Amino acid sequence: MDNDTYTYIALSVVMFLEYAVWGAWAPVLAARLLGPLKMTGKQTGWIYATLPIACIFSPVLFGWVADKYVNLEYLLIGAHFLGAILLVLAARQNQFKPLLVVMLLYSICFAATMPLVNAALFQRPEIDQGKVFIWAPVAWALVGWLLTGWRMTRKKEGDGSDCLYFAAGLSVLMVGGCFLLPAYPPGGDTSMFKAFALFSQMNFLILMLLSMVIAGMMQFYFLGSARFMQDKGVSSKHVPASMALAQIAQAVATWYLLTLFVGKDGVLGFKWTLAVGALCWLILYLAYIIGQPRGLIIGCQPLHGLAYVFFIIAGQMCANTYADEKTISSLQGLIFAATTGLGLFVGTQLAGYVMNKCSVDGKFQWTKIWIVPAIIMLIGLVALVALFQNPPPAAGVDKTNAEAAVSASQEP
Repeated sequence: MDNDTYTYIALSVVMFLEYAVWGAWAPVLAARLLGPLKMTGKQTGWIYATLPIACIFSPVLFGWVADKYVNLEYLLIGAHFLGAILLVLAARQNQFKPLLVVMLLYSICFAATMPLVNAALFQRPEIDQGKVFIWAPVAWALVGWLLTGWRMTRKKEGDGSDCLYFAAGLSVLMVGGCFLLPAYPPGGDTSMFKAFALFSQMNFLILMLLSMVIAGMMQFYFLGSARFMQDKGVSSKHVPASMALAQIAQAVATWYLLTLFVGKDGVLGFKWTLAVGALCWLILYLAYIIGQPRGLIIGCQPLHGLAYVFFIIAGQMCANTYADEKTISSLQGLIFAATTGLGLFVGTQLAGYVMNKCSVDGKFQWTKIWIVPAIIMLIGLVALVALFQNPPPAAGVDKTNAEAAVSASQEP
């Protein structure tokens, strides 16, 4: 086996397990919180907000550590080992405050790993990125079906904690998978502030701001979809498999369309690919507003997968065009801080607030709920088309300006 093939397999295993861990609990935990645990929409919003809160600082901090001090693969191993323990503890919590604390600690660990997995891929330019990214939706879909299959074997409805135990087991497998990675030694001379100098470029600033707004609306999907589908007549046993349709679409789009759209000779470029992604989410929320028939709700699930590829993954690739070889981990930490951090935190709080306000006697007024992300998504899409420009082939930060910005940021 040649070195490139081995590296591709190792990166694929890590990408698969990273998103298998996340996909085991993120789409369905809300149903446990709102159902068996009887938490409010606001409390559910805070539980889901733990990951965005952690993403505000954890990716940037650990990205800088990986760039300057510690091998990237060692950080992944440590974070997932601790994460597995914390997921087991989370599964055993039935009260809001203890669960909030445990999920925050877990999220600090998991938030550190997401940009590091991307950085491991982006540091191997000889590997086809789309052929590695495809394992993310495959993993998410597969764990959804496995969880559905497991639940269908039970005679009674469970309490939903199985998703957390499942994620814990996958985290242990991820620890083993990280040992397959080649060495990623730190650069050793990277300032934490170097990546922040990119905000001096207006196009990069626009990308970050719009990414925060548009990605933030994704939390309405995560917090509301499982309960929404159940209220529309979809059995709780079938919800994970129904939502996994998004990952089928994501896999197809990643394999066949991502490189076609944003590759070296991409037919759309980053701007219009990002616009297509935002449009997919807008159409999904419009379908949710219509709310009937049930087949429409299930049939529109692939739109979330397409949106994730064309906006989130393409956005990460677009941001990477601004990096140099010594700041890849830091820059990926920055994009995660903007999208999965600030964006999803604000989106989670907004979604929890709206769901709480649009609840009468324990029943959600779904049409009113879905109007909010639809309007914000429309505004974000229009701003994206009007303001953002495709980055030039060599969009990396200007060395002189970067060094000046770093020096200025370090002055007392």
